[in-house]
Amino acid sequence: MLFGRTHKNEIKLPVKPIEKWVYTTCGYCSTGCSLEVGVNAEGKAVTARGVNDADVNRGKLCLKGIFEYEVFESKNRGTVPLIRKDRADPYQKSTWDETLNKTAAEISRIQALYGRDSFAIVSTGQLYTEEFYTLGKLVRGVIGTNNYDGNTTLCMASAVSGYKRSFGSDGPPGCYEDFEHTGCLLALGSNLPEQHPIIYYRLKEARDRRPFPMIVVDPRVTMLAQMADIHLPVTPGTDLALLNAMAHVILKEGLQDEAYIRAHTNGFDNFKKLIEECSPEKAEAICGITADLIRKTARIYAEANAAMTIWTMGINQSTHGSDGVAAINNLNLITGNIGKPGGTSLSITGQCNAMGTREFSSCSGLPAYRTLENKADRAFAADFWGVDARYFPEKRGLTETDIFPAIERGEIKGLWLIATNPMTSMPNSPQIRNILDQLEFLVVQDAYADVETVESAHVYLPAALWGEKTGVFTNTERRVNLVRKVVEPPGQAKPDLWIFTQLAKRFERAKDLHFADTPAAVFDEIRAASKGRLCDYSAMTHEKIEAARGIQWPCNTKNQTGSPRLYTEGRFQYPDGKAKLIALPFVDNNEVPCEEYPFWLNSGRVIEHWHTRTKTGKIGNLNKFSPAPYMEMNPRTAEELGVRAMDFVRVISRRSSAIVLVQLTERVAPDAVFIPMHYYNCVNRLVKGLLDPYSRQPAYKQSAVRIELLMDQDAAAKTAARLRTY
Repeated sequence: MLFGRTHKNEIKLPVKPIEKWVYTTCGYCSTGCSLEVGVNAEGKAVTARGVNDADVNRGKLCLKGIFEYEVFESKNRGTVPLIRKDRADPYQKSTWDETLNKTAAEISRIQALYGRDSFAIVSTGQLYTEEFYTLGKLVRGVIGTNNYDGNTTLCMASAVSGYKRSFGSDGPPGCYEDFEHTGCLLALGSNLPEQHPIIYYRLKEARDRRPFPMIVVDPRVTMLAQMADIHLPVTPGTDLALLNAMAHVILKEGLQDEAYIRAHTNGFDNFKKLIEECSPEKAEAICGITADLIRKTARIYAEANAAMTIWTMGINQSTHGSDGVAAINNLNLITGNIGKPGGTSLSITGQCNAMGTREFSSCSGLPAYRTLENKADRAFAADFWGVDARYFPEKRGLTETDIFPAIERGEIKGLWLIATNPMTSMPNSPQIRNILDQLEFLVVQDAYADVETVESAHVYLPAALWGEKTGVFTNTERRVNLVRKVVEPPGQAKPDLWIFTQLAKRFERAKDLHFADTPAAVFDEIRAASKGRLCDYSAMTHEKIEAARGIQWPCNTKNQTGSPRLYTEGRFQYPDGKAKLIALPFVDNNEVPCEEYPFWLNSGRVIEHWHTRTKTGKIGNLNKFSPAPYMEMNPRTAEELGVRAMDFVRVISRRSSAIVLVQLTERVAPDAVFIPMHYYNCVNRLVKGLLDPYSRQPAYKQSAVRIELLMDQDAAAKTAARLRTY
């Protein structure tokens, strides 16, 4: 019986005549679900279904995946290139030749006047890997600017930094199958049921078959926290204090794996010296979790036959997110929980191909996890591409979060934005429009003509969307999967690969480089560039990937069918093969509540929306659930402020203010509020966005605000209505 009913009324999608089913991979989150899109006789996508024999999702799809085919018919797609001389002028329809010529000429003009690095490029985590690779070749080998980054800095940079510091390289070492083997799951700042629903299903199925303890660390009583055996409602920004205290208990009580530590790690003595000072009693005063509960949690974790940690933005989007990731890795290393079934440190990646940009976009270095700082890596890329190695800089340039201040200082004069929307996604967003308006030239490449950044651009390049081109994504567990072309792009919109290769032809330097113009040809080049590297694709092909429903790297002659885990033999990517245990003192420099701003502001995802709602805000079956900005508030707090459910309030920080609708819930503490991240002109107006010193990722999760009830509720409702849909 289900909740008193003897029969469950299943959701049924209407039957539609299908001419063919096209295999593809979901273009939203990093789970990497295989799906098939049904196309009718007129060539239109009309439905979608999960692929039963795909290991990732096993036939399941979340709400976004079920209705993803509707993006092909969504409103305000870009269908023609647009150009204008000045921002005050209206856009004029243009040709691809004119707009690409204009773009190349402006890049060349700005660099000739102000230097190579005066032009910056910011891309995304949503292109195909073939497109990322080609863009990287164009930027590093032709345009030559060192101020090149992706918006993955806003979500995964701290995970990347933490992996590099601990293991010597980026690359999540575990996989979803680890849920089926683990004896304990520690989840930090991760709300899987809403952020990554299909990964949550994998977790739930594993616990249903073989129950094991689940510990959730999160200031908010999320859906995952409600299902946990232990919920630790940590004070925002203090995860490191908690993790250090857990390590203290493990070492003091002799629960560590001494043999693993001696054989596979460096830095233990310094680590132990710091950890001796990090008692649970000291941590209790910082993070708000009792010393006894910290001890209990540490014992459960360390005594499990295998233990795994997962985390998402609650760790990454922090002032010291990189330290938090390294501290998670410390726990796994001292207990020997790396490289074995059920024992892993697994970051749950954000965007569908954030891993692809980390592997092959050359944003932070060169292809296949090569670095600009390494002379041999520069020499390889120079020889592989046919570039003089002296053309490469010897260290990485500015990240996205440093590019915008450099524009404000007048150091950067031109910018190319590719499938990213910093007017909504960047902290202190009112400042971003002013910064963009300082540029001498801004080009925006996006599938949608109504993305907010187009308002400040001089050139708009209409790009094809997911499913209107072919290529690969890499998911959270390093699984490379294929996206087949489902339908044609609308009007004159073009695949990003085509745009990159056509733009390259406008530069004299590109004449000495080969730019492959088909996804398969680019993929062959990626395979060759990756051979022998950690992220080895060399034994993959598009056809093998589709047949296997995705293949995990490294995949080579030794591992023809892929590799579910890294570091299985305990050899890491540092020259001596050992991982580093890092002593990480807790530093509290977050913005904290005070008398004037008494509430913690937290932000995050909801299941029906995606990033800045550029896509999901146009899909009726998604947008109807959360059409307007809202805020979760504790009922006791609301009563004290005279606020009722569904009232509009103004949320005010030291930066700006935003109007939101109130939802009353016990999921948030009395001294905290939660606002979904997806809405334009809303939560990111408020956040301070202090930057992590290693990753340069902003702290979206720790800001202080006050709340004011709006007297004119009708006027507030009209304001909110304007933000509901695109």
